[in-house]
Amino acid sequence: MIENSMFEEEPDVVDLAKDSTTFPALDPDEVAYEPRSSRLLVRGLGENDMDEDEEDCESSARLLGMSFMNRSSAHRSSSSPYARQAPPRSCSRPSARTMVVCVLFLVIVASMTMVLYFLPGCTFTKAGCRKPNKTTPIQPVYPNSTNGELFPWAELRLPYSIHPISYDLTLNPDLDDTTFTGQTVINMTVLHNTNRIVLHGANLNITKATFKAKEVTVLEYKPRQQLAVKFSEDLKAGQYCVLTLDYSANLSHTYDGFYNSSYTDKDGNKRVLAATQFEPLYARKAFPCFDEPSFKATFLIKINRKQGYMTLSNMPKAKSTPLPNGLVQDEFEKTSVKMSTYLVAFIVSNFTPISRNISNTLVSVYSVPEKKEHTDYALDTASKLLEFYNSFFEIEYPLKKLDLVAIPDFLAGAMENWGLITFRETTLLVGKESSQLEKQVVASVIAHELAHQWFGNLVTMRWWNDLWLNEGFATYMQYMSLQTVLPQLDTGNLFLSVRFRAMDKDALNSSHAVSTEVNTSEQVEEMFDSVSYEKGASILLMLNTSLPGDQQFRKGIIEYLKQFSGANTDTNDLWNSLTEVSTHHQNVSEMMNSWTSQKGFPLVTVSRNGDEVNFTQEHFLLTSENATHSSSLWNIPVTYVNDSCSLAPECRQVFNLKTKSGTLKIPESVKWLKLNYRNTGFYIVHYGNEGWTALIDALSKNVSVLTHEDRASLVHNIFALSRFGRVSFQQVLNLLNYIPGETESAPVTEALLQLNRIYRLLDKRQESGLVARMKSYILSHFGSLMKSQTWGEEKSVSKQELRSALLGMACSLKEENCTQQAKLLFKQYVDSNGTSRIPGDLQHVVFSVAAQSDEGWTTLLNMHAHATYDAEKRKMLQALASTEDTRRLVWVLKTSLKGDIIQTQELPLVISTVCNGFAGYLFAWDFIQENWDRLIEKFPVGSFAIQTIIKSATSQFSTQAHLNQVQAFFSSLKERGSQMRSVQEALETIRLNQRWMEENLPTLRKGLYHGH
Repeated sequence: MIENSMFEEEPDVVDLAKDSTTFPALDPDEVAYEPRSSRLLVRGLGENDMDEDEEDCESSARLLGMSFMNRSSAHRSSSSPYARQAPPRSCSRPSARTMVVCVLFLVIVASMTMVLYFLPGCTFTKAGCRKPNKTTPIQPVYPNSTNGELFPWAELRLPYSIHPISYDLTLNPDLDDTTFTGQTVINMTVLHNTNRIVLHGANLNITKATFKAKEVTVLEYKPRQQLAVKFSEDLKAGQYCVLTLDYSANLSHTYDGFYNSSYTDKDGNKRVLAATQFEPLYARKAFPCFDEPSFKATFLIKINRKQGYMTLSNMPKAKSTPLPNGLVQDEFEKTSVKMSTYLVAFIVSNFTPISRNISNTLVSVYSVPEKKEHTDYALDTASKLLEFYNSFFEIEYPLKKLDLVAIPDFLAGAMENWGLITFRETTLLVGKESSQLEKQVVASVIAHELAHQWFGNLVTMRWWNDLWLNEGFATYMQYMSLQTVLPQLDTGNLFLSVRFRAMDKDALNSSHAVSTEVNTSEQVEEMFDSVSYEKGASILLMLNTSLPGDQQFRKGIIEYLKQFSGANTDTNDLWNSLTEVSTHHQNVSEMMNSWTSQKGFPLVTVSRNGDEVNFTQEHFLLTSENATHSSSLWNIPVTYVNDSCSLAPECRQVFNLKTKSGTLKIPESVKWLKLNYRNTGFYIVHYGNEGWTALIDALSKNVSVLTHEDRASLVHNIFALSRFGRVSFQQVLNLLNYIPGETESAPVTEALLQLNRIYRLLDKRQESGLVARMKSYILSHFGSLMKSQTWGEEKSVSKQELRSALLGMACSLKEENCTQQAKLLFKQYVDSNGTSRIPGDLQHVVFSVAAQSDEGWTTLLNMHAHATYDAEKRKMLQALASTEDTRRLVWVLKTSLKGDIIQTQELPLVISTVCNGFAGYLFAWDFIQENWDRLIEKFPVGSFAIQTIIKSATSQFSTQAHLNQVQAFFSSLKERGSQMRSVQEALETIRLNQRWMEENLPTLRKGLYHGH
């Protein structure tokens, strides 16, 4: 579990006067930067930084109760003893009163002198306390380590006085006892004088530590997972030194660090293995290390194993040596590149590979032996993508080998460890007869992880606040590369959909800037969200489409990769590289900073008066109370087409909106404008009543007057504007009247998703009358499309997307033709013993219908236990969790948490599925509350899994009672999760649901009743 330093116990405060000798001398780390947390702790100041000298003095005075320093002498009483007196004419004996006054005056002067002398960060000058002291740094307050001795560091981030050069790791895992021992030898360089080494270690029992051939004591501060060695004399800048640490630990029983796992083979035998997951903060659970992205080093790894197992690591195996104890030591080549610790990986298992040589790189796909037949597609796809990226980036992949490994028990979708990419089985393995949609999932994940070998591995963000440089880029490249390498997978609609979902999250006040401050381990975990991934990718798409010429974006990122190869960067480094290659001297930083440094995105409102079009921008923020960025402005490349030319890329025109409003001249003959051509910009558009009417009218006459992306964006935007309160729900229904004539998947799936959200909200509020009307509305508007769908094999990805959405909705609404056809397909499948296939894109629909009967649910449970193809197995699990039998739902939830029959890695999916149904959503909420501590043992606080669980459980609440419950529960958690951003998002979403329902229930009753 990640320690939350915001809520950890206060470190013991030391009396500086009594114990000043116990403090190590400050090295330049503390002088050079003084992090906010230490300033607040030491000075006791408020939230604002004290930049002005006067403020610094004044605050210090307040700290010591000396408010008199603020008072002007003009306000002092004339009788005050501090008022200037006329000099005496002769030396006469002073009166008693004068003596008292003088003594008092001297005491006050002495007190002031002492106070000013001891003021932190203050130098006494003629002008008083004016200049911050540059020579005497502020003493941080150090915490106590586990042995009671002072720990010599007081920050989350490590000091920069020591930098690792190389690690020599030897690991001895015992898979039977689920323990391991290790030795880590770290070669380091001293960057400036220091008397300590501070690094990371979590749950490691250090048994011996040596430095310069002498044993040393290792201190540990558990709340920040830090280790330290203190020295009596400074290590000198430029010196090289070696620290050797021997240790023992338990293999992790969660999904991070060096963890144990198991699976059942085809003969029913339990097989054990050990694998790693180090991103973001878990290399420290496997070996002591400088576990931050900027501490890059090389690694030489040796693993001792039993015979019958094989091992993998980032580099090819150099040699295997039999040991006297019967074990075998596998030694891997030293890494030929410097790596961040989170990219180190090793596996002990009995997997089998298939391999191929591509451009001097041996590409292999590993799986458990019985699933080897499902690895061919991954090998083909990885090989094509490796060739593409080598060419596109003009930098060859730098390692000799690239392994892709399917791990039976793995929480993340995949992890980009350099040279040893790890995957869930569902994101790497596909059967011979898998659908194109299933192949799309696998290809997308492979493309994402391979892109990371350049973006993230070769060039790495300096700190987790710029995670988007890794994840936004990899997300963008996964879609861009597949459109070239595997165009038949048609990933354009998938990318469009994830951009819509990223906007939905970023419209909340609880969202965050793409590049944002990260000060706790919990905040590091929370960066792995749709803002870093999908919004990051979206703004790169917008930038690429707005730059002149085809290749400028590519040239810029090649320049970035070459300039910073092997180094760490921040966001400005990327913008500077793109600016350098600009042919038009375009300042990319000026445009893009508005998209990365502030949360949210703009709403562009269009108004027209004859030949003049006015654009205005504002923050599209659903919750306006306590909003912090109401005056935000973006540099928006507004793209637009009109009725005379609306489909081809050449039709697109651009207007740069940098200020609050801008004006454009167009011919009066233009009937309508459609902004944000093909939805490549990250903004929403409101056309006003006349503009919407003109667009709706055009669509009702000819659906093909706009691209399918533009039609989908109109659907998304009008629902968003309804949630925002800018358009009535009646206007939403007016637009949807064109839908029966729609033929493309993107607009239909977006409309169904939005209507399904409202349907589920109404259902959870037990608005049975409105639920029935909403069902009738959906079936009447989409009924003809639903009836026209086939149930046989379908090659086109777009058609698979369309029919799985339409038939999924029809069957969930219990439309009779749909449920009968699904039952028939399931019966044929069961009767044929699996030889009669259900098309992959329809399996979810068919299994879900089957799970509603007792016999079907029991059959599915048995099939799930014996299924070998993982994508199919996952759909069976979703179906099991969609039953309306509450006892079975409780069983599925508990079994997923236990992890024997259903893997715990699937718990977020199970909870999400249970929450979608009416029967289980309250059971799921109760389950989460009752089992919270067990959940955060399995999944770290703030992690994507926890974010998913919270969102699934709360996003369909819309009443005050539920809001109160959610608020009370999360408030009670304190350091166990109360401060998560996802909690704020949940509360905000419930309030928005509540508001939307109050405003729109009357319209729904009227509008749906009349069938509009």
